[in-house]
Amino acid sequence: MKRNKQRAPLKVLRLLGGLMLLLLGGVAALMIGVGLWLHQPMGLSKTPVELDIEVGQSPHDIARAWVDAGVQVSPWLLYQWFRWSGESRKIRAGSYELSEPLTPKQLLSRLVAGEQSFERVRLIEGWTFKQMRAALAQAPGLRQDSAALSPEALMVAMGASGVPPEGRFFPDTYAYAKGSSDLKVYDRAYRAMNRQLARAWTQRTDQTSALLVHPDDVLKLASIVEKETGRAEDRPMIAGVFINRLRRGMPLQTDPTVIYGLGESFDGNLRRGDLKRDGPFNTYTRTGLPPTPIALPSRGSLQAAVQPAVTEAIYFVARGDGSSQFSETLDEHNRAVNRFQRNRSSGP
Repeated sequence: MKRNKQRAPLKVLRLLGGLMLLLLGGVAALMIGVGLWLHQPMGLSKTPVELDIEVGQSPHDIARAWVDAGVQVSPWLLYQWFRWSGESRKIRAGSYELSEPLTPKQLLSRLVAGEQSFERVRLIEGWTFKQMRAALAQAPGLRQDSAALSPEALMVAMGASGVPPEGRFFPDTYAYAKGSSDLKVYDRAYRAMNRQLARAWTQRTDQTSALLVHPDDVLKLASIVEKETGRAEDRPMIAGVFINRLRRGMPLQTDPTVIYGLGESFDGNLRRGDLKRDGPFNTYTRTGLPPTPIALPSRGSLQAAVQPAVTEAIYFVARGDGSSQFSETLDEHNRAVNRFQRNRSSGP
């Protein structure tokens, strides 16, 4: 009897030990399974899968929203991963887009890092402020907070009260998260132009320093160069022509300023009478630079304005292939006009 009583506790211990091994084995298998699941890409029912996460949205609702949006995973498992990772409170609100399957671990990392999907809008060099506003008004996913603002009020929002908006925004491609305010894009473009203009201002030569006495002068001349240039390599020469004219006190005689001054009345055909009709932007009837820039100048045009080519040319005409023919005398210029434009002049 004593032997049996002694063996009973041993059997119990063995049984408990076996159960413990089974339990540990189950836990180990579960951990291996979880580890594999965390590194297994989740399927997508469509591409791309898009989701907007709002401020204050719970991890549980976020997990369910991903499944509803097209991620093929158990919402309960995804929520449990968010929860037990310890990072669920770090998930950032915003717009997200999945164009390819991600693992649960990769998805959470993206949400915590705030790696949102972005739209892009391109502002083209040579555009007017009006054209730029039209492009931003049509940009997908951009919240139109400036829609009710006048150009003057928009510049107040930029912290530039009283500054004309023309030419004040740098042409570039700007990325933004869906739902962002258009004012943020305006602000970035405005500050980018300020940086580019400040850099160009420090690079003036002795000649341009004497003629371009204010940063606004650089912006005005650069905007004209932008509108007159068909090929990027001609920018320094075109700027050189205008600098020569400014130095000699000659009118710039550039069609783009006249066209800008005509505004909505311009029908695409610049007439001789338009060139004779005086106005603040008519550089045929007035000397010097126009009152404001006439377009968004590029970095290349800003650089050309402050460091133009050294030339004696005071005329140029478009060849018809995007390039320009430069002349030092009126006779040369007239021959070039007859050759390339057949009595239809383009430019000074």
